[in-house]
Amino acid sequence: MRAWQVTSLGEPVEALELLNLEAPHPGPGQVRIRVRAVGINFADVLLARGQYQVRPPLPFVPGIELCGEVVELGADVSGLEVEQRVVASLIGALAEEVVVATHLVRPAHEQLDDAAASVLTVSYQTAWFALHQRARLASGETVVVHAAAGGVGLAAVQLAAAAGARVIAVVGGPTKAAEALKAGAHEVVDRTEQDVLSALRELTGRRGADVVIDPVGGDAFDASARTMALEGRIVLIGFAGGRMQEMKPGPVLVKNYSVLGLHWALYLEARPDLVTRADTEIGRLIAEGAVRPLVADVVPFEQAPSALERLSDGKIVGRLAVSIP
Repeated sequence: MRAWQVTSLGEPVEALELLNLEAPHPGPGQVRIRVRAVGINFADVLLARGQYQVRPPLPFVPGIELCGEVVELGADVSGLEVEQRVVASLIGALAEEVVVATHLVRPAHEQLDDAAASVLTVSYQTAWFALHQRARLASGETVVVHAAAGGVGLAAVQLAAAAGARVIAVVGGPTKAAEALKAGAHEVVDRTEQDVLSALRELTGRRGADVVIDPVGGDAFDASARTMALEGRIVLIGFAGGRMQEMKPGPVLVKNYSVLGLHWALYLEARPDLVTRADTEIGRLIAEGAVRPLVADVVPFEQAPSALERLSDGKIVGRLAVSIP
């Protein structure tokens, strides 16, 4: 089978190499999946650079989510069937076939094609956990979403709006602003044209935000920390802006707000019941038409490194997927 491997750390177009590897076979509690589509994430860029939270030894196959078809069951597997269309979360997705532990595999939602299903899990599970598990969002609260035209950002906008929140989307440019509004944002702040701090203060009547979803860090976090409502919650998802969030205890103490971290992958092992609950809720919203992932482009398997390079420049609205025929 063919697979993309990171053979040396660096930018994706230099770090990845397409190789022919021995096809895997499932052990007990595992299934073998023929991959149809792989969702491309910024985490894959960080993996190639050696900057992700998890740093697999070289060489390794990147890609952290996929949609495919079960082709073989290992021993002691129940609840899954051969030829069943599924999604899975693992490091190693960017290959024609993968072997995955069954607790990382779930049936694909019927309403989504392969590309859309492949980009659903990480973005929507992350957004759901940020809003509902970590921030405990209540209907009527004000939510600020940074990088609101990215994968997690658009998911957070859709899920927060579906939960009855007032959503303020922070984006970079008019095209991204239009997509955030289409996703359900009530107001948009364009950081390329507006001062984010001043705009957030004005839009919240200087009261501040109840919940902030921050996958950016740096200036985005600094502005958020100065515009928090009483008992507000900032959820840190990443620092795609390049500068890690720097929390100063003084404002947290004086203004009575909370700073919360989220590493969604921990729940896969520690609380799979919550992952299942989130998947069920997201599936209900998909069936109702309230949420749907935005796939910006689907590229051939052979162009995976260039797709990762496109993602790293921050210009993509929505998600990229890689198709494997």
